[in-house]
Amino acid sequence: MNEKIKTAKIRIKTDSDKYIINKNIYGHFAEHLGRCIYDGIFVGKGSPIPNRDGIRTDIVEALRKIKIPVLRWPGGCFADEYHWKDGIGPLEKRAKMINTHWGGVVEDNSFGTHEFFRLCELLDTEPYICGNVGSGTVREMSEWIEYMNFDGESPMANLRRQNGREKAWGLKYFGIGNENWGCGGRMRAEYYADLYRHYATYVRDYGNYSLFRIAAGPRGSNYHWTEVLMREAGDFMDGLGLHYYTRIGDKVVVKKAADGNEIYLRDESASRGSATEFGEKEWFGIMKASWFTEELVVNHSAIMDKYDPDKKVALIVDEWGTWYDNEPGTNPGFLYQQNTMRDAVSAAISLNIFNNHCDRVRMANIAQTVNVLQAMILTQGEKMLCTPTYHVFDLFAPHQDSRLLPADIDVENYTYLGEELPGLSVSASKNKDGNIFLTIANPDPSNSIELFVEIRPGVVKKVGGSIVTSGNMQDFNDFDYPDKIRVRKFDTARPGAGGVTATIPPMSIISLSCVI
Repeated sequence: MNEKIKTAKIRIKTDSDKYIINKNIYGHFAEHLGRCIYDGIFVGKGSPIPNRDGIRTDIVEALRKIKIPVLRWPGGCFADEYHWKDGIGPLEKRAKMINTHWGGVVEDNSFGTHEFFRLCELLDTEPYICGNVGSGTVREMSEWIEYMNFDGESPMANLRRQNGREKAWGLKYFGIGNENWGCGGRMRAEYYADLYRHYATYVRDYGNYSLFRIAAGPRGSNYHWTEVLMREAGDFMDGLGLHYYTRIGDKVVVKKAADGNEIYLRDESASRGSATEFGEKEWFGIMKASWFTEELVVNHSAIMDKYDPDKKVALIVDEWGTWYDNEPGTNPGFLYQQNTMRDAVSAAISLNIFNNHCDRVRMANIAQTVNVLQAMILTQGEKMLCTPTYHVFDLFAPHQDSRLLPADIDVENYTYLGEELPGLSVSASKNKDGNIFLTIANPDPSNSIELFVEIRPGVVKKVGGSIVTSGNMQDFNDFDYPDKIRVRKFDTARPGAGGVTATIPPMSIISLSCVI
């Protein structure tokens, strides 16, 4: 196909900076699933792989580089079958359990509460723990909070001290259940709303440790769930979760009960396609699914605005990312998949959407950190590599806690077989020094874009850039070529009268740092 060079213009007003891009939009998710925790993040103190307290040092170093701000654990579906007391105390006395959701493997609970907080300390990241509503009890959840956050004299605080931790950790982010419309109990929205209020009452604040309580929100476009939760429990929450996976070939049967509630039954046997063997049809399908994120955020936010016009309750997109068939020869329950340029561009579109809606979206957690779904990192024994999606997070890191600048875009759409999508994905921010940072994704795998970025008021004195791209949409990093796709210098952007000019290559993600 002959390349067509399109033209585009982005207009940025540097004095429209009402909202802050919360750094937690760049959060991550690590579930007890496949090789994410065991044989991934956690190898044990006796492993020949370099580690600190059983946690792989190379993974810690890589994640620190991209400044991950918050990490969600232990699930996911796993959270609603996890009983926290099985994961504390001497290792040899910890109860083994069956991971019924993910492969039926037996876990020894050697990675529990203390190990998770140690991981977060090493990463310098905020812990986000998801509690068990599906198969747990109010007392169990209440005692876990006491164990983690009470510094006084009490049964749970003394148990923590007995297990080697004197001072409370001071957990901030706590999720009250997970996917309670599905794997977390197949509940009706009305039932979960009441149950949330019940559990939240006993998820107490201790001393100076004030919890940020997150309700289990909807899957995708289940707007009824958001309506009920905001109406019945919005006054008792700080955040409402939203789960949306970017995938094609996913078949979900939606049944309506007599009361009007929607019941989601996923066909797990349906193929979602290969992570690495695809053409433009599948590429376009993922781009389309990625852009649907914006519709979901806008519609759920509108419902939230009705009950919470002051935007006190955050929309927390605590599970998102691409989902394909597992790699051939791997355990289907482990959800191990490769990560190509398609995933990198998809991630960039999603992150730009979250940035542009940071008035309501104040945390997001990509699924998942290591060896599962759209992972940051893949491991093979002592080997480790960073995926194209990791490099997108590296590229976007300067947005964290900067002020959002609205961007108007004039660009020809990306079209395929009669369908069309926006030809560029963009977000812009201003840091404390007043300099402008842009991230730009070109979803078109064939055509470049001649871009002019108008920045007013202000004069761009200097511009620097970085790029993530590759020659083929199916390209990925493997253990023979771990750096095939990475962040490289982008030095063709030029400051000019009123802004910046740059040529954006096909299927690329660009960052531009503009000194004003």
